Amino acid sequence: MAKAKRLGGGAVGGKAVTFGICATGDPRIDKASRERAVNIVEMVAGVVADGVKMPDGTDVNVVWSPVLIDGEKQADIVAREFAAAGTDAVVCAPDTWAFPQLTLMSLLAQMPTDTPVNITCGNSGPKPGVVYAHAVNGALAQSGRLVALNVGTWPDTGQSPQMTAATAEALIDWCYAALARAGLKGRRVVVFGHDSMGMETALAHVIPTRRTFGLEITRLDMKLLADMLTKGAYDARELKTLRGWLDRHLGKRLAIGSKAESERFDKGLALYLIVRGLLADLNAVGGGFMNQLEWGSDKRGIPLPIADAMESLLNSTFDHNGPKPAMPFATEADAQGLLTMLFMTWLSGGNPPLFMDFRKVWEPWEIQALARKLKVRFSSKDLWARRGIVDGDNSGSASLNWAGKPGEPVSKVLSRVSMPPAELHYFPGGGNSVTFITPGGIDGIAGRLAYSELSGMFTLVWDQACTVDLPAKLASAVANTSNVTWPHTWVVPKYATMAEYKQYAPANHFHMIWDLSPARLEHWMDLTNVLSATPWQGRPAFIEGEDRPLPLLYLLNGGETATKTRLAGR
Repeated sequence: MAKAKRLGGGAVGGKAVTFGICATGDPRIDKASRERAVNIVEMVAGVVADGVKMPDGTDVNVVWSPVLIDGEKQADIVAREFAAAGTDAVVCAPDTWAFPQLTLMSLLAQMPTDTPVNITCGNSGPKPGVVYAHAVNGALAQSGRLVALNVGTWPDTGQSPQMTAATAEALIDWCYAALARAGLKGRRVVVFGHDSMGMETALAHVIPTRRTFGLEITRLDMKLLADMLTKGAYDARELKTLRGWLDRHLGKRLAIGSKAESERFDKGLALYLIVRGLLADLNAVGGGFMNQLEWGSDKRGIPLPIADAMESLLNSTFDHNGPKPAMPFATEADAQGLLTMLFMTWLSGGNPPLFMDFRKVWEPWEIQALARKLKVRFSSKDLWARRGIVDGDNSGSASLNWAGKPGEPVSKVLSRVSMPPAELHYFPGGGNSVTFITPGGIDGIAGRLAYSELSGMFTLVWDQACTVDLPAKLASAVANTSNVTWPHTWVVPKYATMAEYKQYAPANHFHMIWDLSPARLEHWMDLTNVLSATPWQGRPAFIEGEDRPLPLLYLLNGGETATKTRLAGR
């Protein structure tokens, strides 16, 4: 008699993404060629295992099959092995000719249709896997299937060839895109409060977010946080440790003028402990907090201390307990800002995201005029003078990491952080802001997701960007032009002019991440069917060595935007 299996109901956490590596084969090839093909599968698997990590730094799962897929029987074997291993993404690494329908197409027919697929091959002549790669990529594109083709380089001969660094980089970029796509499906973010200050560009588009990214948006009322603060629903000993850690690192730069101010600041720190616990309890991957107006600004109620320290700590890769994963967290319950930061963090392998107001755009003529007025010398070698800057600043959510450069010790980073009193006309509940000036020389991507009801699709407006240092006198003047007690990051886009940049911002917030390549971002937009917007006249359509090659699927269907729009309407 058959018996049903009772499941254990154990603890639930985020699972590591699993990559399945395989190769196709030709049943007519000799033994040595088969051995070489299997060795290549193992080599590719090693590159993925060594080069790709989850955002918390843990390993991804990599499984590989020594069974060459010569035909349907082998496709069935590998498909069942991949299914048993929980494979989320597939990399096929052919080294010989094979027959498309009998091999990779037969394998993929047994897997979910949205499984990310990559074909990585050498440009081999003797038994050309590259010929097969073009054949099967063309067949899959013709059937409407998105595939990333990575025609790379490894030696044509020898039993244990090794791929070049450029081939590996292209593969790893795609793997991170697949990781962010597959790893976030079924996960959730938590937003405290309702609509973000009435900002349409920040609304939690629950159904489109679920449909596009597989993400759930859990919404909790801020009353829960207020009640937990009143009840003291946090570890008082840990709060004391957290406060002591900040006291030691900030000293007089933590502006506390009275016992009442100290108590208000401690409430903001307690809020960090409370929210951290709620996010962990819900197994969340990110969050947001409304703050304005009800929490800290509406005098019809009881304004509570601002949450800047809480938001900054969540977005950082460290706190009083030492290193920790960044938890992307948006101020003002900006759900689209949260999604932007979440995807950036996962794509970059866990780097801390930066939340900013798209504040004053200083065109070159304007920043130069201010410099002359202040008698600050400059030349065409100064990027800020030649290109202009955006003053990125916001009262909350700025990761503390951005007070320093990537890899700097925590003590050095925190030595540049101050926590002045909150601006009471904005935040009558008081508390302390977080402020610093980001150092120059940080390269990355700056951008912002936006949603359109007309298309039912998300678009990412983005550009490569860097941070710059301003001369001290000029930096002070620029900071005082906006809010001097908030964090400031001087951002310079790589291709957009300031005239373009200030016209095409999709919202009043934008975001930046370091060490994220355009190719990796573009692969992710392919896998999520997000439209890519780079309306900068100075940016070519394709930059070799920076962009990923356009998928064949797009070429066959009228271009990237046309294809994505058709896919969204299916």
